[in-house]
Amino acid sequence: MLSNPASARNGNLIAAAGMTIAILGTIFLYRDEEGNKLHNHLWIFGGIAIGAIIGTLAAKKIKMTAMPEMVSMFNGMGGACAALISIVEFNHLSESIYPPLNQGGLNVSFPLSTLIIILAGLIIGSVSFAGSMIAWGKLNGSIKDFSFPGQHIVNSIVLLLILGLAIFLLVNFPDSSHLLFYAVLALALVYGVLFVMPIGGADMPVVISLLNSFTGVAAACGGFLYDNKVMLTGGILVGAAGTLLTILMCKAMNRSLKNVLIGSFGGGSSAPAADGAKPAGHYKEINLSDAAVIMSFANKVMIVPGYGLAVAQAQHACHELEKLLESKGVDVKYAIHPVAGRMPGHMNVLLAEADVSYEKLQEMEQANEEFPTTDVVLILGANDVVNPAAKSDPSSPIYGMPILEVEHAKNVIVNKRSMKPGYAGIENELFFRPKTSMLFGDAKKVLQDLITEIKQL
Repeated sequence: MLSNPASARNGNLIAAAGMTIAILGTIFLYRDEEGNKLHNHLWIFGGIAIGAIIGTLAAKKIKMTAMPEMVSMFNGMGGACAALISIVEFNHLSESIYPPLNQGGLNVSFPLSTLIIILAGLIIGSVSFAGSMIAWGKLNGSIKDFSFPGQHIVNSIVLLLILGLAIFLLVNFPDSSHLLFYAVLALALVYGVLFVMPIGGADMPVVISLLNSFTGVAAACGGFLYDNKVMLTGGILVGAAGTLLTILMCKAMNRSLKNVLIGSFGGGSSAPAADGAKPAGHYKEINLSDAAVIMSFANKVMIVPGYGLAVAQAQHACHELEKLLESKGVDVKYAIHPVAGRMPGHMNVLLAEADVSYEKLQEMEQANEEFPTTDVVLILGANDVVNPAAKSDPSSPIYGMPILEVEHAKNVIVNKRSMKPGYAGIENELFFRPKTSMLFGDAKKVLQDLITEIKQL
């Protein structure tokens, strides 16, 4: 059900109900090897209640513009949970090998696979937690992009050091020190930070997707440790889905997954243009009346939503404009770029909130086929995903990224607050093309005024 936007909401509700049943089943039906049930129900349900209250309040109060950082925050909590499970189970494993003195003896019979899973959960969960927290900070503007010369090499060294220490711990356990285990934890947290810090521009949705898959894999490790089929299955599903989505997003960005893993993904996206770059040129403006006339008498209008639409909370006004134009016989559709916004599916979620029909949402490949027969393209807050520099300027940080080829339409109207560059920090050549007209202002107010003008025609 999650594979289709029309049924995804119900799919999520069913998944939530299934997880509720799984949690209650684990609490009341689980037996350990000695046949003992779980105890300390007060602590368990106290934790569930606190988490449920915090999660519910946060989800209800969050603005649509802040949804990406909330996704990062929740994802990071999942990674932290997996890492904490690994820490607890490592201590349990150590206690079983080094029992208290009054019990006597040394028990060195432990399954190597258990320690491998513990270390895997620790490393992947810690990277996911630290990386998600940095992503959360960058998305809400509290953390800026940061990189330094040779960062790729440093990241690779840290990753190799983590793997090397983990292998050494495996080979020498139980003689190796506890400090080695916590050194692996610390380095994994450092790598999570270094991994995400240089990432900028339109690359953030891919990173969120990748970190989500990390959390799923880390959760699956917990399922292995506890022989919990639901936890294992859920983790594998999240890990597999996140990995597939990451690969699709990489293709949409024309980047390689290898660059993501070494922490260079999107680094330097705010770099200035190369020397000798041609001047931006002049742009032309269009007033509301002319925009209303052009759109009212068009046969086909394509709307390209972007982050600016989310910031203005203008999705409802956009849907109202769509319905008004359709009442005048205009064919209206939406062109959705895979990485528009700040997280995978950001624009889909935004438009779904306004009850826009899913059939009207065109993916990039479909939209690009329709632009040549489109009379008017209305761009609402999108920037980098429509920038022709991705195809024409090898010096551009976004060069090679597939874009929505809006320049093939007969007329292009761009709504922005100003001529400031987008998230990637580069000038958009589209704004200076002959077919393009700029319509400045807050997206919500502009759309409301446009609706008023069209009604008066």
